[in-house]
Order: sequence, then C-alpha cells, then structure tokens
Amino acid sequence: MVALPTPPPPPLPTTIQGGTISTLHPDILQTHILTLLDGPTLGATACASSELHALSTEDKLWQKICTSTWPSINDPIVRSIIPTFPSGHRSFFSDSYPLLHHNHHSSSFPTTSTECFVSAVDIYYKNVPIFSKVETTETLSDWFKSSPFRLDLLEPKEFVQTWIQNQPSEKELPVEQLEENITLSWILIDPKGRRAMNLSSERPVSVQRHWLTGEVVVKFSTIMAGDGGEKEYVECGVMVCCGEKEGGEVEVREVSMVMEDMEGKNLTGKDGLVILQEAMERGERRKGKGGKEGKGRYEEFVERKKERKERMKKLEKALDMACIATGIAVFVSFWTFILFG
Repeated sequence: MVALPTPPPPPLPTTIQGGTISTLHPDILQTHILTLLDGPTLGATACASSELHALSTEDKLWQKICTSTWPSINDPIVRSIIPTFPSGHRSFFSDSYPLLHHNHHSSSFPTTSTECFVSAVDIYYKNVPIFSKVETTETLSDWFKSSPFRLDLLEPKEFVQTWIQNQPSEKELPVEQLEENITLSWILIDPKGRRAMNLSSERPVSVQRHWLTGEVVVKFSTIMAGDGGEKEYVECGVMVCCGEKEGGEVEVREVSMVMEDMEGKNLTGKDGLVILQEAMERGERRKGKGGKEGKGRYEEFVERKKERKERMKKLEKALDMACIATGIAVFVSFWTFILFG
C-alpha cells in the first residue's frame, strides 16, 4: 500500500476579523508568525501588548534566534551559561546583538573580578558562517594580569579552511572582496556576572594586504572609555588574517584580540579586565547602522591619537627649549661670576 502524502496546512487568513491580532489562536501566533521574526522585531512585538509579551518572551523562540545568529553558542560551555542569565536567551540576545557604546568615564570602577571570560566568536562571509569557536580565558593568575592583554583563537601554525574559493583569474585574494563581504561577531561572556557584550564593529574598519606574506589582514574595532590620561579612550581591536592556499581555497590563519590606549601601547591583562568589566556593566547597547557607525568611531579614535601625538611633540619641544634656555642661563651666570665676581 502506498502512503498518501500529508495534505498541506490551510493557508493563514489574510485579514483578521475584529481588526485585532488577539483573535488569532496563541498556537498559530507562536508557530506560524513569531518564529518568522528576527530578534529586534520580536523584541518590538513583545512591547505591543500583554498578550504578545507573554508569547514573545518564550525562551525557545529566543534560543532559535540566538543559535541561528551565532552558531558558536551551540558549544556546551555557552549552552550551560545562557540559562543562568536573568531571562535566558532573551537577556543574552539583548546584551550581545546591538553594538556596544561606552563613552562615559566613570570615577569608580568595578572592585570584583570575574574568574574567567568566555569568547564566542563567529566570522561570516556573505552572511554565511566560515569560522566559529569558543575560548575560555582565565583572569585570576598573575601571569594574565601582568602580561599584555591578548586573546588568540588559533595556534601559530593552525588554520581553518573555508568554502571561499578565489577566482583563477585573480593572482591574489582581492582586498575589496573581503572588505565588502566579511563580518564578525565576538561575544565576550562573564559567567559570574551573567552579562555579555559584543566587541566587534560588525564590519571591517580597515582591510590591508601584508607587504611580505601577501595575506589579507582584516581589522574590526570597538572604542571604549578608559580611566583617563593615555587611557582616555581604549581600542579593542580584532585582527582576522586570511590567506590563500594552492588551488584558490581561502584559509583563516589568525583571529586575535588586543587592547591599546591612545598612545598605541598594549594594555596589561589587569587594566584591560577592569575596562571590559566597566563596559559590560555600564555600556549602552545600540543597534548599528550597517557597520558604518563602528568604522566612524574608529576613524574618530585614530584622529584623536594623531592630535594627541602632535600635542605631545609640541610639549616635548617646549620642554627641550626650556632646558636649553636654562642651561644657557646657568652657563652665562657661571662665567659672569668667574670673570667679574
């Protein structure tokens, strides 16, 4: 006997009697409508009414959105952390999806220190994942606190092959190709504080070819408020290095994060940890504008660095002139005393 195919479900009505969505059955809303929404739209829907709020805050809906947006959070480490957030996956999405804005210089910084940070990193090409990894970084050791803040996701000779294929007509991997199509998400999670933030500018702020190796270095950046002085603002930069092997296959050869102050000096693990915790607790989350906002803030930061460097040069020149004038005055006074004293 041949099994008959299951008839398709009846189409949803295009009009709603009574002029209100509340006339639809909750099961229809949850299974046929809310599951089609992305995170920001679902969040806005939850504010429309108490009924929609109850349906739109179901953790399964947000779990599906989170796992489809960031494949890395399917890792068992992250899966065990997200349920501890106040509202589960909804809280995690609220912390991690928007771009981070932290421009407020606080006079008091967090006194408690987390035991570790968890990095959930995803790299996309044309919105398709090409790299996903989760890395745990211990933060209590003296080695971490005194060393330069740097997170490396790949070993020096480790690489990840992607499905990207360079055209045979191209002698080198085109810089424009990566600049237009590559995006990144670097979610930093504090398991103890049950908070998270996305440290990526989403789209690259600069793409350059390495003069020696020919590899393409893609940079993402987030600018945060520091603690004043040379750390008035701090750059959290992510470098993604891509190379091409024989046959045209593109490889990811480096994924790393560093933190630098306005003088270009690397922050120590201790200083970087304090600023990251401050940004995670008090930073504002905003929806970005196609990655342009992140690049604009990076360019402003670079301009501030140039202005600061010029001011320092002028100050050093003024000090040198003062020292020379003082030396000449002392020399003249000495010989005046010897000759006429």
